[in-house]
Amino acid sequence: MIGSGIFMSPQFVLSTIGSPGASLIIWALCGVIAMLGCLCYAELGTVIPESGAEYIYMLRTAGKVVAFMFMFSFILVMRPASATGIALSFAEYVVAPFYEGCNPPQLVVKCVAAGVIMLLVLVNCLSVRWATAIQIVSMAVKVLALATIVLAGIVMLFQGNTQNFDNSFEGTNLGVSSIGISLYQGLWSYDGWNTLNFLTEELKHPEVNLPRAVVIAISLVTGLYLLVNVSYLTVMTPKELMSSSAVAVTWGNKMLGSWGWIMSVAAALSAFGSLNGTFFSGGRVCFVAAREGHMPDILAMAHVHRLTPSPALIFTTVVSLVVLIPGDFQSIVNFFSFTAWFFYAITLAGLLYLKTKKPELPRPYKVPIILPILVLLAAIFLVLAPIVDDPQIEYLYVTLFMFSGVLIYIPFIHYKFCPGLLTKLTVLLQLFLEVAPAQKNL
Repeated sequence: MIGSGIFMSPQFVLSTIGSPGASLIIWALCGVIAMLGCLCYAELGTVIPESGAEYIYMLRTAGKVVAFMFMFSFILVMRPASATGIALSFAEYVVAPFYEGCNPPQLVVKCVAAGVIMLLVLVNCLSVRWATAIQIVSMAVKVLALATIVLAGIVMLFQGNTQNFDNSFEGTNLGVSSIGISLYQGLWSYDGWNTLNFLTEELKHPEVNLPRAVVIAISLVTGLYLLVNVSYLTVMTPKELMSSSAVAVTWGNKMLGSWGWIMSVAAALSAFGSLNGTFFSGGRVCFVAAREGHMPDILAMAHVHRLTPSPALIFTTVVSLVVLIPGDFQSIVNFFSFTAWFFYAITLAGLLYLKTKKPELPRPYKVPIILPILVLLAAIFLVLAPIVDDPQIEYLYVTLFMFSGVLIYIPFIHYKFCPGLLTKLTVLLQLFLEVAPAQKNL
């Protein structure tokens, strides 16, 4: 869960919701939503013990068409948007020391973002070992950077630097759209809460250990994020925080002086590791969808010698670079979150269906029915909130794109239109990329 978001989202949360006090409430509320959602997903993972997460849950509860809509959106919107947003985070921190006192040109930021996307897809295509090493190094740097920010903030608080918390709720924006967008930006930093269900079948006594792990882990992350935001607001004024394009760099310049560049390097390495993790886990959902006949077989193949899912990685990279051209960090996060929570709502509705219509299914772990109802209501709010007060045409385009998956499904998946052409293309790409069908546990 702890990735690049905590180094990019705080300024957007604060600028959207309007006040320091309300921004801290948003961060805490995001932690509660993530925890309740994770507990609900844990039950789904024990009832439907198959890999594929949302895709497989929708396939088993909502049917093939809805599952294909998710996969279509996941591969063409959600995963590329996630990769692009993280790449932009990396780029902002790399170029920030060279544009101290002003925002860097977007062309420079996007060129750096495109460069790191292509570099990491090359690494992940060539060697799993290299990708793993990047994860280990970036994790160590990330933990050290966040610990430095938290400890320095605590010291500043004990020294009496609390002036930025005076009238901390003054200027709060209570519009539905403002609350929804600020939750989008906060929940971006909690992204990853829905992956624990992959491990439910490997746990001993999941009915005890699973809720304990969720509550402890997400509580710690929520506490860490709150402390980091308190540190930001202790060192910087709300205006400085909102105007910063790289908040950790601004914090570092004020706290560390000439050594402020260290925070830029640390935040950039954290984003680098997060982006690497996005590519590193790229093959699993593609494989499950291809096994069900919902995606081209080529996306579930791996290199015959390096055993890396290079077709899926290359495809995601191409789409990410296309998304990068018109997008900026805030809009990419908003559109990603809008799409993600639309499908989270369908997944949670599937859990309610299983609890009411199929209570006889074995459940090593289960949650009270009120929890999926609450998270479903939160998901519905998050989908509708951005378009209630300030509707934008872009959300209509995203919605139409999601439902356009049906137009692809009917001729090409249901009726298998032009199967011979697709087979020839798959064979050609197999020969060119030197890939073969992967094992199930890729």
